[in-house]
Amino acid sequence: MKLAVFSAKSYDRTYLEEVRSQRFSQLCEIEYHAFALSEETVPLAKGCDAVCVFVNDTLDARVLRALHAGGVRAILLRCAGFNHVDLPTAETLGLFVANVPAYSPEAVAEFAVALVQTLNRKTHRAYNRVREGNFNIEGLLGTTLHGKTVGIIGVGRIGLATARIFHGFGCRLLAHDPFAGDEFRQYGALVNLDTLLQESHIVSLHCPLTDSTRHLINETTLRQMRPGAMLVNTSRGGLIDTTAVTHALKTRHLGGIALDVYEAEGELFYNDHSGEIIDDDVLMRLMTFPNVLICGHQAFFTREALTEIAEVTLTNLTAFVDGLSCPNSLVTEGHILVRADTAPVRL
Repeated sequence: MKLAVFSAKSYDRTYLEEVRSQRFSQLCEIEYHAFALSEETVPLAKGCDAVCVFVNDTLDARVLRALHAGGVRAILLRCAGFNHVDLPTAETLGLFVANVPAYSPEAVAEFAVALVQTLNRKTHRAYNRVREGNFNIEGLLGTTLHGKTVGIIGVGRIGLATARIFHGFGCRLLAHDPFAGDEFRQYGALVNLDTLLQESHIVSLHCPLTDSTRHLINETTLRQMRPGAMLVNTSRGGLIDTTAVTHALKTRHLGGIALDVYEAEGELFYNDHSGEIIDDDVLMRLMTFPNVLICGHQAFFTREALTEIAEVTLTNLTAFVDGLSCPNSLVTEGHILVRADTAPVRL
Protein backbone atom coordinates (compact mmCIF):
# COMPACT_ATOMS: atom_id res chain seq x y z
CA MET A 1 0.00 0.00 0.00
CA LYS A 2 1.42 3.35 -1.10
CA LEU A 3 0.14 6.66 0.25
CA ALA A 4 0.95 10.12 -1.15
CA VAL A 5 0.56 12.98 1.34
CA PHE A 6 0.06 16.43 -0.21
CA SER A 7 0.41 19.86 1.43
CA ALA A 8 2.72 18.13 3.89
CA LYS A 9 4.49 20.41 6.31
CA SER A 10 7.18 19.30 8.73
CA TYR A 11 4.61 18.85 11.49
CA ASP A 12 2.42 16.63 9.29
CA ARG A 13 5.38 14.34 8.64
CA THR A 14 6.37 14.34 12.34
CA TYR A 15 2.98 13.33 13.69
CA LEU A 16 2.05 10.90 10.91
CA GLU A 17 5.39 9.11 11.29
CA GLU A 18 5.12 9.07 15.08
CA VAL A 19 1.65 7.54 15.02
CA ARG A 20 2.54 5.16 12.21
CA SER A 21 5.57 3.83 14.10
CA GLN A 22 3.45 3.20 17.19
CA ARG A 23 0.40 1.53 15.69
CA PHE A 24 0.51 1.31 11.90
CA SER A 25 4.10 0.37 11.04
CA GLN A 26 3.10 -2.28 8.47
CA LEU A 27 0.22 -0.34 6.94
CA CYS A 28 1.77 1.63 4.11
CA GLU A 29 4.70 3.34 2.49
CA ILE A 30 4.33 7.13 2.56
CA GLU A 31 5.53 9.75 0.09
CA TYR A 32 5.39 13.36 1.28
CA HIS A 33 4.85 16.33 -1.04
CA ALA A 34 5.15 19.85 0.38
CA PHE A 35 2.95 21.37 -2.33
CA ALA A 36 -0.81 21.13 -2.74
CA LEU A 37 -2.63 18.59 -4.84
CA SER A 38 -3.84 20.20 -8.05
CA GLU A 39 -4.29 19.43 -11.73
CA GLU A 40 -0.60 20.25 -12.21
CA THR A 41 0.71 18.07 -9.38
CA VAL A 42 -1.66 15.12 -9.64
CA PRO A 43 0.75 13.09 -11.84
CA LEU A 44 2.95 12.64 -8.76
CA ALA A 45 0.23 10.44 -7.24
CA LYS A 46 0.45 7.96 -10.11
CA GLY A 47 1.06 4.47 -8.79
CA CYS A 48 -0.22 5.29 -5.33
CA ASP A 49 -3.20 3.50 -3.83
CA ALA A 50 -4.31 6.46 -1.74
CA VAL A 51 -3.73 10.17 -1.26
CA CYS A 52 -3.94 12.24 1.91
CA VAL A 53 -4.94 15.89 1.53
CA PHE A 54 -5.73 19.01 3.54
CA VAL A 55 -8.14 21.96 3.37
CA ASN A 56 -6.66 23.84 0.40
CA ASP A 57 -5.91 20.90 -1.90
CA THR A 58 -7.95 20.71 -5.10
CA LEU A 59 -10.19 17.67 -5.54
CA ASP A 60 -12.46 18.73 -8.37
CA ALA A 61 -13.71 16.41 -11.11
CA ARG A 62 -10.57 16.68 -13.24
CA VAL A 63 -8.22 15.93 -10.38
CA LEU A 64 -10.36 13.03 -9.16
CA ARG A 65 -10.47 11.48 -12.61
CA ALA A 66 -6.70 11.85 -12.95
CA LEU A 67 -6.18 10.26 -9.54
CA HIS A 68 -8.41 7.34 -10.47
CA ALA A 69 -6.65 6.87 -13.80
CA GLY A 70 -3.32 6.76 -11.96
CA GLY A 71 -4.47 3.97 -9.65
CA VAL A 72 -5.67 5.91 -6.61
CA ARG A 73 -8.70 4.35 -4.95
CA ALA A 74 -8.84 6.12 -1.58
CA ILE A 75 -8.81 9.79 -0.56
CA LEU A 76 -8.03 10.60 3.05
CA LEU A 77 -8.88 14.09 4.29
CA ARG A 78 -6.92 15.12 7.35
CA CYS A 79 -9.58 17.72 8.11
CA ALA A 80 -13.28 17.85 8.90
CA GLY A 81 -14.49 19.99 6.00
CA PHE A 82 -15.07 18.39 2.60
CA ASN A 83 -16.48 21.28 0.58
CA HIS A 84 -13.37 21.11 -1.67
CA VAL A 85 -14.17 17.54 -2.78
CA ASP A 86 -16.43 16.78 -5.75
CA LEU A 87 -18.33 14.00 -4.02
CA PRO A 88 -20.62 13.15 -6.96
CA THR A 89 -17.59 12.52 -9.16
CA ALA A 90 -15.98 10.47 -6.39
CA GLU A 91 -19.19 8.46 -6.20
CA THR A 92 -19.18 7.82 -9.95
CA LEU A 93 -15.55 6.66 -9.82
CA GLY A 94 -16.19 4.43 -6.82
CA LEU A 95 -13.57 6.16 -4.69
CA PHE A 96 -13.33 5.72 -0.94
CA VAL A 97 -13.36 9.15 0.75
CA ALA A 98 -13.05 9.65 4.50
CA ASN A 99 -12.42 12.66 6.72
CA VAL A 100 -11.46 13.43 10.30
CA PRO A 101 -14.86 14.69 11.46
CA ALA A 102 -13.72 16.26 14.72
CA TYR A 103 -10.32 16.70 16.29
CA SER A 104 -9.65 18.42 19.57
CA PRO A 105 -12.68 20.73 19.37
CA GLU A 106 -11.35 22.54 22.43
CA ALA A 107 -8.30 23.63 20.41
CA VAL A 108 -10.43 25.58 17.92
CA ALA A 109 -12.79 26.86 20.60
CA GLU A 110 -9.92 28.15 22.74
CA PHE A 111 -8.38 29.87 19.73
CA ALA A 112 -11.68 31.54 18.83
CA VAL A 113 -11.94 32.96 22.34
CA ALA A 114 -8.28 34.00 22.20
CA LEU A 115 -9.02 35.97 19.03
CA VAL A 116 -11.93 37.68 20.76
CA GLN A 117 -9.81 38.55 23.77
CA THR A 118 -6.94 39.83 21.64
CA LEU A 119 -9.10 41.99 19.40
CA ASN A 120 -11.25 43.25 22.25
CA ARG A 121 -8.44 44.18 24.66
CA LYS A 122 -6.00 45.06 21.85
CA THR A 123 -3.21 43.01 23.39
CA HIS A 124 -1.51 42.61 20.00
CA ARG A 125 -1.18 46.38 19.72
CA ALA A 126 -0.11 46.72 23.37
CA TYR A 127 2.63 44.12 22.80
CA ASN A 128 4.06 46.08 19.89
CA ARG A 129 3.96 49.35 21.83
CA VAL A 130 5.76 47.98 24.85
CA ARG A 131 8.43 46.40 22.65
CA GLU A 132 9.23 49.95 21.51
CA GLY A 133 9.22 51.35 25.05
CA ASN A 134 5.77 52.91 24.69
CA PHE A 135 3.67 52.21 27.79
CA ASN A 136 0.83 54.59 26.92
CA ILE A 137 -2.53 52.78 27.16
CA GLU A 138 -4.60 55.38 25.30
CA GLY A 139 -6.37 53.75 22.34
CA LEU A 140 -6.33 50.31 23.98
CA LEU A 141 -9.73 50.54 25.65
CA GLY A 142 -11.77 47.34 25.52
CA THR A 143 -15.00 46.04 26.99
CA THR A 144 -15.75 43.52 29.73
CA LEU A 145 -17.01 40.21 28.32
CA HIS A 146 -18.98 39.38 31.47
CA GLY A 147 -22.65 40.04 30.78
CA LYS A 148 -22.24 40.43 27.02
CA THR A 149 -24.32 38.40 24.57
CA VAL A 150 -22.42 35.92 22.42
CA GLY A 151 -24.10 34.35 19.39
CA ILE A 152 -22.76 31.00 18.19
CA ILE A 153 -23.74 29.84 14.71
CA GLY A 154 -23.34 26.07 14.64
CA VAL A 155 -23.26 24.09 17.88
CA GLY A 156 -21.51 20.89 16.96
CA ARG A 157 -18.54 19.80 19.08
CA ILE A 158 -16.55 22.98 18.47
CA GLY A 159 -19.53 25.27 18.91
CA LEU A 160 -20.40 23.58 22.20
CA ALA A 161 -16.80 23.83 23.41
CA THR A 162 -16.89 27.55 22.57
CA ALA A 163 -20.18 27.93 24.44
CA ARG A 164 -18.68 26.33 27.55
CA ILE A 165 -15.80 28.82 27.59
CA PHE A 166 -17.97 31.90 27.09
CA HIS A 167 -20.39 30.58 29.68
CA GLY A 168 -17.47 30.52 32.10
CA PHE A 169 -16.86 34.21 31.36
CA GLY A 170 -20.41 34.96 32.46
CA CYS A 171 -21.74 35.74 28.99
CA ARG A 172 -25.32 35.38 27.85
CA LEU A 173 -25.37 32.79 25.06
CA LEU A 174 -27.55 32.44 21.98
CA ALA A 175 -27.14 29.83 19.25
CA HIS A 176 -28.52 29.13 15.81
CA ASP A 177 -28.29 25.64 14.36
CA PRO A 178 -31.12 23.87 12.51
CA PHE A 179 -29.67 20.51 13.56
CA ALA A 180 -28.99 21.32 17.21
CA GLY A 181 -29.89 18.89 19.96
CA ASP A 182 -30.64 19.75 23.55
CA GLU A 183 -27.06 19.87 24.80
CA PHE A 184 -26.64 23.60 24.15
CA ARG A 185 -29.70 24.53 26.22
CA GLN A 186 -27.73 24.25 29.47
CA TYR A 187 -25.69 27.25 28.30
CA GLY A 188 -28.27 29.43 26.56
CA ALA A 189 -31.17 29.67 24.13
CA LEU A 190 -31.56 28.39 20.58
CA VAL A 191 -32.95 31.18 18.43
CA ASN A 192 -33.43 32.04 14.77
CA LEU A 193 -30.60 33.71 12.89
CA ASP A 194 -32.24 37.13 12.82
CA THR A 195 -32.58 37.23 16.60
CA LEU A 196 -29.01 36.07 17.13
CA LEU A 197 -27.58 38.73 14.83
CA GLN A 198 -29.67 41.52 16.30
CA GLU A 199 -28.88 40.77 19.95
CA SER A 200 -25.28 39.53 19.96
CA HIS A 201 -22.27 41.67 20.87
CA ILE A 202 -20.05 38.89 19.48
CA VAL A 203 -20.95 36.47 16.68
CA SER A 204 -18.77 33.36 16.34
CA LEU A 205 -19.06 31.05 13.32
CA HIS A 206 -18.78 27.29 13.80
CA CYS A 207 -20.85 25.85 10.96
CA PRO A 208 -19.57 23.98 7.89
CA LEU A 209 -19.32 25.52 4.44
CA THR A 210 -22.13 24.17 2.26
CA ASP A 211 -24.23 25.53 -0.58
CA SER A 212 -26.70 26.85 1.98
CA THR A 213 -24.11 28.51 4.26
CA ARG A 214 -21.82 30.07 1.65
CA HIS A 215 -21.73 33.84 2.31
CA LEU A 216 -23.98 33.36 5.31
CA ILE A 217 -22.51 36.65 6.47
CA ASN A 218 -23.30 39.06 3.67
CA GLU A 219 -24.50 42.60 3.10
CA THR A 220 -27.99 41.77 4.39
CA THR A 221 -26.99 39.81 7.49
CA LEU A 222 -24.30 42.33 8.38
CA ARG A 223 -26.95 45.06 8.45
CA GLN A 224 -28.92 42.92 10.92
CA MET A 225 -26.01 42.79 13.37
CA ARG A 226 -26.09 45.27 16.20
CA PRO A 227 -23.84 48.32 15.63
CA GLY A 228 -20.35 47.78 16.98
CA ALA A 229 -20.62 44.00 17.18
CA MET A 230 -17.58 41.77 16.69
CA LEU A 231 -17.49 38.91 14.17
CA VAL A 232 -15.23 35.85 14.58
CA ASN A 233 -14.64 33.09 12.05
CA THR A 234 -12.54 30.00 12.80
CA SER A 235 -14.57 27.69 10.55
CA ARG A 236 -14.42 28.23 6.77
CA GLY A 237 -13.60 31.42 4.87
CA GLY A 238 -16.46 31.04 2.42
CA LEU A 239 -18.99 31.66 5.17
CA ILE A 240 -18.22 35.37 4.86
CA ASP A 241 -18.55 37.76 1.93
CA THR A 242 -15.29 39.61 2.48
CA THR A 243 -16.23 42.56 0.29
CA ALA A 244 -19.41 43.10 2.31
CA VAL A 245 -17.42 42.92 5.55
CA THR A 246 -14.98 45.55 4.27
CA HIS A 247 -17.89 47.89 3.57
CA ALA A 248 -19.37 47.25 7.04
CA LEU A 249 -16.02 48.15 8.59
CA LYS A 250 -15.69 51.31 6.49
CA THR A 251 -19.14 52.50 7.56
CA ARG A 252 -18.28 51.77 11.23
CA HIS A 253 -21.27 49.45 11.55
CA LEU A 254 -19.12 46.38 12.28
CA GLY A 255 -17.03 46.91 15.40
CA GLY A 256 -14.31 44.45 14.47
CA ILE A 257 -13.58 41.11 12.89
CA ALA A 258 -11.20 38.29 13.79
CA LEU A 259 -10.46 35.74 11.08
CA ASP A 260 -8.50 32.52 11.14
CA VAL A 261 -9.84 31.65 7.67
CA TYR A 262 -10.36 33.57 4.44
CA GLU A 263 -12.47 32.70 1.42
CA ALA A 264 -9.55 33.04 -1.03
CA GLU A 265 -6.90 31.57 1.25
CA GLY A 266 -5.99 28.65 -1.00
CA GLU A 267 -3.01 30.27 -2.74
CA LEU A 268 -1.77 32.07 0.38
CA PHE A 269 -2.20 30.24 3.65
CA TYR A 270 0.37 27.77 5.01
CA ASN A 271 3.16 29.33 2.94
CA ASP A 272 5.63 32.20 3.47
CA HIS A 273 4.90 35.15 1.16
CA SER A 274 6.77 37.74 3.24
CA GLY A 275 9.21 38.43 0.41
CA GLU A 276 6.55 38.71 -2.28
CA ILE A 277 3.92 41.16 -3.44
CA ILE A 278 0.52 39.75 -2.53
CA ASP A 279 -1.92 40.39 -5.36
CA ASP A 280 -5.08 39.90 -3.31
CA ASP A 281 -6.35 43.49 -3.04
CA VAL A 282 -9.38 42.48 -0.96
CA LEU A 283 -7.26 40.85 1.72
CA MET A 284 -4.68 43.64 1.68
CA ARG A 285 -7.41 46.26 2.15
CA LEU A 286 -8.88 44.29 5.01
CA MET A 287 -5.54 44.14 6.77
CA THR A 288 -5.30 47.95 6.87
CA PHE A 289 -8.10 48.25 9.44
CA PRO A 290 -6.96 48.57 13.07
CA ASN A 291 -10.00 46.57 14.24
CA VAL A 292 -9.20 43.53 12.09
CA LEU A 293 -7.19 40.53 13.28
CA ILE A 294 -6.20 37.84 10.76
CA CYS A 295 -4.36 34.57 11.38
CA GLY A 296 -3.35 31.84 8.93
CA HIS A 297 -5.80 29.00 9.66
CA GLN A 298 -4.05 27.82 12.81
CA ALA A 299 -6.93 27.32 15.25
CA PHE A 300 -6.52 23.53 15.08
CA PHE A 301 -2.75 23.71 15.56
CA THR A 302 -2.04 21.91 18.84
CA ARG A 303 -0.08 18.77 19.65
CA GLU A 304 -3.25 17.01 20.70
CA ALA A 305 -5.09 17.86 17.49
CA LEU A 306 -2.21 16.81 15.23
CA THR A 307 -1.93 13.49 17.04
CA GLU A 308 -5.65 12.85 16.69
CA ILE A 309 -5.63 13.82 13.00
CA ALA A 310 -2.81 11.37 12.31
CA GLU A 311 -4.47 8.57 14.27
CA VAL A 312 -7.87 8.96 12.63
CA THR A 313 -6.37 9.35 9.14
CA LEU A 314 -4.40 6.12 9.42
CA THR A 315 -7.36 4.34 11.03
CA ASN A 316 -9.48 5.36 8.04
CA LEU A 317 -6.83 3.95 5.71
CA THR A 318 -6.78 0.71 7.69
CA ALA A 319 -10.53 0.36 7.24
CA PHE A 320 -10.12 0.84 3.48
CA VAL A 321 -7.28 -1.70 3.23
CA ASP A 322 -9.10 -4.31 5.31
CA GLY A 323 -12.46 -3.71 3.62
CA LEU A 324 -14.10 -2.78 6.90
CA SER A 325 -16.89 -0.31 7.56
CA CYS A 326 -15.46 3.15 8.21
CA PRO A 327 -17.54 5.51 10.38
CA ASN A 328 -15.85 8.53 8.77
CA SER A 329 -16.59 7.58 5.16
CA LEU A 330 -18.13 10.23 2.96
CA VAL A 331 -18.15 8.06 -0.17
CA THR A 332 -17.62 4.31 -0.23
CA GLU A 333 -18.53 1.55 -2.65
CA GLY A 334 -19.93 4.08 -5.08
CA HIS A 335 -22.39 5.68 -2.66
CA ILE A 336 -22.33 9.16 -1.17
CA LEU A 337 -22.91 8.76 2.55
CA VAL A 338 -22.81 12.47 3.38
CA ARG A 339 -23.88 15.28 1.07
CA ALA A 340 -22.30 18.66 1.64
CA ASP A 341 -25.45 20.56 0.66
CA THR A 342 -27.85 18.84 3.04
CA ALA A 343 -25.96 16.97 5.76
CA PRO A 344 -26.39 17.96 9.41
CA VAL A 345 -22.63 17.95 9.88
CA ARG A 346 -21.39 20.61 12.27
CA LEU A 347 -17.88 21.63 13.26
